[in-house]
Amino acid sequence: MNASRLTLLFLLVCLSLPSFADDPDALVGRWLSSKKRNQVQIYRQGNKYFGKLVWMLEPTEPGTGKPKVDKANPDEKLRSRPLMHMVLVTNLTYKGNNVWGDGEIYNPEDGKTYNCEVTLKDPNSIDLRGYVMGLSFLGKSKIWTRVK
Repeated sequence: MNASRLTLLFLLVCLSLPSFADDPDALVGRWLSSKKRNQVQIYRQGNKYFGKLVWMLEPTEPGTGKPKVDKANPDEKLRSRPLMHMVLVTNLTYKGNNVWGDGEIYNPEDGKTYNCEVTLKDPNSIDLRGYVMGLSFLGKSKIWTRVK
């Protein structure tokens, strides 16, 4: 096989490989949290991305059967709202190169809202980073996996 045919074959193989690069909607879908206890549905609204809690391993309080509520919220008026279907991720914008940023994530475990950045590692996993004071190095990353 001569060099030009080999080059053409290489290009055809590369073009046929699955690609997830530079697709703003690649984040859209259902994601399982790193603790595997919750699933969040990421959706697009306008040019922003949001995430709503759609499944919980334990959706009710033990012994009572009542839905879990936002009991750690600093606003007393919001402590009785159900966690299920709550929007936890807000206002992410696509930055390019499989990165979404400038958003926030609410953690119902501690009642705090953090700055948020998401990086698509591959088509089925994201690195979700929550941080404070606008400083990414002051935070934690968690890997979420896509639910099929």
